[in-house]
Amino acid sequence: MGVSEQLGDANAVSVRAPMCPSRGVLEHVTSQWGVLVLAALVERPYRFGELRREVGGVSEKMLTQTLRTLERDGFLLRHAHPVIPPRVDYSLTDLGREAAEQVWALARWTERRTPDVQAARLAYDEARTS
Repeated sequence: MGVSEQLGDANAVSVRAPMCPSRGVLEHVTSQWGVLVLAALVERPYRFGELRREVGGVSEKMLTQTLRTLERDGFLLRHAHPVIPPRVDYSLTDLGREAAEQVWALARWTERRTPDVQAARLAYDEARTS
C-alpha cells in the first residue's frame, strides 16, 4: 500500500469525525507539554536540558516522549551533534512553526483571560452553595 493510499482522502479530514486522524494530531499539539514545548521552540532552538528548564515541571521521561511524538508528527527537527559530551538540539520545522504560532496565541489568550475564568468559577461555586 502506497503512502497516498495510507493517508486517505485529504478532503475527508474532519476533527469532528470520531475516527479522523486529525484528532490524534490535535491531541499531540494541544497536550499540556506539547503546547509548552512548541511555545518555547517558537523563540529559538533548544538543547534538551535547556528546554526542560524552560518548560518547567516536566519530567525527563515526559519531555522525551513529547519530543519524539512531535518529531514523528513532523513538527520538530532533532539534530544530534557528534561531540562529547553528546549534544542534541531541537528546532521547529515550518509545519511546527505554524502549529506553535497557533498554540502560542491560545496560551497567551489563556494568560490574559485567567482572571475572568477564576471570577466565573467563583461566581458559579457561590451560586451552587447558596
